[in-house]
Amino acid sequence: MSEQQYNYGMVGLGTMGCNLVLNMSDKGFSVAGYDKDPKKVDTLNGLDVHNNIEAFNDIHAFVQALQTPRTILLLVPAGPIVDAVINELKPLLQAEDIIIDCGNSHFTDTQTRIDALAKEGLHFMGLGVSGGETGARFGPSIMPGGDLKAYNRISSMLDAVAAKVNDEPCTAYMGKGAAGHYVKMVHNGIEYALMQLLAETYHILKVHGGLTNEELHDTFDSWNKGRLQSFLVEITAAVFTQPDEEGKGMLIDFIADTAHQKGTGAWMSQDAMRIQSPIPAIDAAVTQRILSSLKQQRVVAARFFNKENVVEAAPNKETLILDVEAALYTSFIITYAQGLAMLQQASTTYKYETDIAVVASIWRGGCIIRAALLKEITEAFRKDDKLANLMLAEEFSEQVKTGSIALRRVLQKGLQYAIPMPGFSACLNYYDSYFSEWLPANLIQAQRDFFGAHTYERTDKEGTFHTNWNQTIY
Repeated sequence: MSEQQYNYGMVGLGTMGCNLVLNMSDKGFSVAGYDKDPKKVDTLNGLDVHNNIEAFNDIHAFVQALQTPRTILLLVPAGPIVDAVINELKPLLQAEDIIIDCGNSHFTDTQTRIDALAKEGLHFMGLGVSGGETGARFGPSIMPGGDLKAYNRISSMLDAVAAKVNDEPCTAYMGKGAAGHYVKMVHNGIEYALMQLLAETYHILKVHGGLTNEELHDTFDSWNKGRLQSFLVEITAAVFTQPDEEGKGMLIDFIADTAHQKGTGAWMSQDAMRIQSPIPAIDAAVTQRILSSLKQQRVVAARFFNKENVVEAAPNKETLILDVEAALYTSFIITYAQGLAMLQQASTTYKYETDIAVVASIWRGGCIIRAALLKEITEAFRKDDKLANLMLAEEFSEQVKTGSIALRRVLQKGLQYAIPMPGFSACLNYYDSYFSEWLPANLIQAQRDFFGAHTYERTDKEGTFHTNWNQTIY
């Protein structure tokens, strides 16, 4: 049995768990680790440079080595494994101990666990972590939610290990219940959409613009020095100069054109439908990943497409690049607008009490969607905490209006030359719909009442109405 009593415990010593332990150790916190894999236990023990880490493969010894009341973080795969770990820990814990799930669990699972463990006197928190392996080691963006009393016990540790922007930690309380995991889900959904927009940008610049990998690198690299500065633009530029290890050229040209997903984007789309919050850019990104996976079908279908009907004119590269930059920047704004509007709606629906300005501020560093744009987004929501949609903020309304002109030109090129651009299209359609005083939904109301007596509302008086429509067509 260990003689030292450790500040925190970590269950799951894979790369993410191990790196987060080392980060905590660097900041002066003592950490006990637990994993069933002896190799992972030995690896972490071998990395204890500050003499404040000890790893165990005996869960009883691990729990007994922790200061009480205990705080135990979990970095294990989402789903049944989380419940299995909780059930293994529960008999060894006591009232006021905290269990923190740092994985990508579905927010409904997190809420269920919060409610169940509260009945046993235990605190459970969902904590989103973004930044990948490097972020976990040197400073991620951290999104904790749950009971405020439990959060206050760990806030100083989270502040210490999180990324910093202007000396401000990229972590803060996200709200009640499962707010932490909900915010992380929204983060990941926005990430899906931004990546899809970047892929479409690559597509039109490569196929229509004829840009080489070197030119693509230079273009994205220059954009990353301007208003599009962001982690995703930065790594996109780097991708185009990565040589293939087999010496065949650039690696990008030998990667299969099929993308995969772990579910968080789809979860966001599903809950957006439930709470009735429109997020077409995220929906399009999820759909396009699924479409990309239909590779064999696409290869067969491509034989039926007569490309001779698509006559391309030689592009003006400089003009195209300028238009695409404006379209991408505008679509980035519209994507953040959709995600944050959904988060506002969810906060109301689920009573999270999430502060959108705080969310935007902690995404400025450490996370995958960090971008210079988030500084302005934070300021917009700090000015008006009841801002219904980011596109209405004075910082962005004129930019989106002006940028939508370039976005239309880029989409016209895509349509003309058969280049699919569902992400850009979804952003423009969202913009056009949101700023339309009139939409043709009156026809939908009429149709529903016609075939199903679902009633309709009128423009000239209050109430709901039903009409006995001309049924002679039946």
